[in-house]
Amino acid sequence: MTAPESGTAAPPAPRPAPRHGPADPVKILMHRHRTLCERAVDPLEIAAGLEAHGVTDRAAARFRHRDVFSLAEELYARVPRADEPERAAAEEPGADPPPVAPAPAPLSRVARAAVQLLPGAIGLATVAAHASVRTPTGHVLTAVDATGLLLTVLAVRLALRHGPLRLRRGPGSRAAVLWAAWTVGYAVYGDWLLAQLLSGGPDVPGPHPRAAVAAAVALACALAPAAGCAHWFAVRARRGLTTSRALSELASRVRPLLVGATLLFLVTAAALALGARLLLAGAGSPGGRTAVAAVCVLAVLLFLARLLSAHGFPTAAAAGLGTAAALEAAAPALVLAARLPGLARLGTPVEVLVRAAGPAAVPAVAGALAALGLLVHGLRALTGACAHPPAPEPDRRGGTPATDPAEDRRS
Repeated sequence: MTAPESGTAAPPAPRPAPRHGPADPVKILMHRHRTLCERAVDPLEIAAGLEAHGVTDRAAARFRHRDVFSLAEELYARVPRADEPERAAAEEPGADPPPVAPAPAPLSRVARAAVQLLPGAIGLATVAAHASVRTPTGHVLTAVDATGLLLTVLAVRLALRHGPLRLRRGPGSRAAVLWAAWTVGYAVYGDWLLAQLLSGGPDVPGPHPRAAVAAAVALACALAPAAGCAHWFAVRARRGLTTSRALSELASRVRPLLVGATLLFLVTAAALALGARLLLAGAGSPGGRTAVAAVCVLAVLLFLARLLSAHGFPTAAAAGLGTAAALEAAAPALVLAARLPGLARLGTPVEVLVRAAGPAAVPAVAGALAALGLLVHGLRALTGACAHPPAPEPDRRGGTPATDPAEDRRS
């Protein structure tokens, strides 16, 4: 017998539920960045790491997400944390808490402010001590100046290690330190040297090198407002990272902050340079009419270079400072080369520039070109999520993080 025919068709077989298998693109990304996802304490940290590896909003669309932030949220939810087994074991009744390594105590807000003001205070004290010492020989004055210089350098190093301008991502570039020292040294003695070369000198033995004391004092005093502007930028940039839902939105928030911080510091540096020039009018200015402009440009260049280094871009900072140092070194080199037979025209551009605006025009032009390049690079590099990592949270077991928690919490 045959089965009776049914008047209704058999229902279609149900489709199997989708499984997270090899066809799951997010799972492939999980395996590729598993270490990053396991160690992350926040989805924003995963977003910063993905952006550092070249994952953009357009690439996130291939993983079925509208932007990198939503992709990071799924990775954070699907990948277990590396410290979850230890945390679960610590929460068991009767379990001994794991040992906590001691960390250095962070500086208070007052101590950090005093550290940032210390280089300028030592510089002013050195100038005052130099002016008060009256001796027929120069040995005492040389000792006073050398001691003041050493203390100022140590104070600058201390201020850069404790504060908003400290490096948070490993050691910085040694080349950046070298080029920064060159540009500061040229700001103090370069104008005098260039003027001597253009006049046919320097004679050996000749007059004692004439230092731009006002420029040195202004640069030392500018460290405190540089730290303040860097902190202002970091606080608002991290706040924009928290509220942004796309990389383009984050970039639109951070770019005005960078320009505003740079302009704010430029105004402050100009006020300090003018004040130092009026206060130390008796010391003279070997740079001429553009001495104040040269100090302002150099201060902005150093500020942008340190800001890039503090946010994870020391190579770009070294390139900008190296460009300025190369242009400054080229000016006296061309003047010296012009003394050779048949090469007299090499020194003509430098002579024309110095005759029109003074010796300080050379570092002013060199610093302006380098600072403009760093600002353009910063508008692209400092607007990414990887440049603003989330602030680390204090240890719940009573430990203290390695970074300064008070400042990061205010950020």
